[in-house]
Amino acid sequence: MQPGAKPAVTKETGFRHFLAAAGYSWAGFLRVFREAAFRQELGFFAVSLIVLFLIGADAAEFVIAMMLFLGLFSIEAMNTAVEEVIDRISPEISIVGKHAKDLGSFAVSCMIAACCLYLGFVICRHLFF
Repeated sequence: MQPGAKPAVTKETGFRHFLAAAGYSWAGFLRVFREAAFRQELGFFAVSLIVLFLIGADAAEFVIAMMLFLGLFSIEAMNTAVEEVIDRISPEISIVGKHAKDLGSFAVSCMIAACCLYLGFVICRHLFF
């Protein structure tokens, strides 16, 4: 940058940075909410919380479930981001783009499996032990 030149974008600091980051996060949520997979995962989360309540899960079990689902939501958002970037930089079908999308999908599947395993464990513990 030339001496005395102004940057193209000014970076917010302090409380303004917090507000700007919150706005970016909200925009990200609105974007990922357009994905059917994310809405299905939100439904899975809601049903899971109801089931945990009905079986008498304790606070720690609720917190762990919420943490796992937050992990699932974040990985779904990152998978959507990968897909957006791949579609932008490589609109034609490429093996590298396919691999990137498949890896993102695998990461989401792993988190869904983790949520299912945990919920299965908690449900079995409360119903059978």
